[in-house]
Amino acid sequence: MKQLYYTNLKIAAIITAFIAIILIGLTAYLGNQSFFLLLNHDGGKFFDKLFSIITTGGEVIPWIAALIFILIWRKYLLWLLVACFVISTIFTQGIKNLLPEQPRPTKAIANLHLVHTVEGVDLYKVHSFPSGHTSAAFTVFFIACLAIEKRWIIPIGMIYASLVGYSRIYLAEHFPLDVGGGMLIAIATVFISLKIWEASSKRKN
Repeated sequence: MKQLYYTNLKIAAIITAFIAIILIGLTAYLGNQSFFLLLNHDGGKFFDKLFSIITTGGEVIPWIAALIFILIWRKYLLWLLVACFVISTIFTQGIKNLLPEQPRPTKAIANLHLVHTVEGVDLYKVHSFPSGHTSAAFTVFFIACLAIEKRWIIPIGMIYASLVGYSRIYLAEHFPLDVGGGMLIAIATVFISLKIWEASSKRKN
């Protein structure tokens, strides 16, 4: 089996779990809507544009970037990436569709004057929990931690994934609880995918 940097992954997962627990705890303490409104501030045109761009880091772009990187430098991780993509999608979409209707901020909050929205951003009304963008960003971040030895990948990746998660709140697409849930799903996704990939690799050997 090729080299994987498990220490990087463990550090990143512990920090991510800590942040997720804080988000969930503050949601329980302050209330879902109150905590959202506390974080959903109008930062002006610059931040509206910035977070509209940053949020794409939780869509198809990071998966394509990870695929290109792996095909060029870490081909042995290809099936791990595929497993992560499949399991992450199953988790996020499965939970969204199995749970009772979960209204997003612009449907749950009666006084929309309190909610900062960004022009040009299509706002969804339901299937709030969990945040798929957050789950995708953190999953790709964890894969990068496994693939790259240098410790700088942890702070750089954490900033990237956290900004994607916050962008979902800034753009009024998700509650902080949804972002925390997406983080925990990313942790579960990578560790389950790793177990499957390792078991498959052992059988081949």
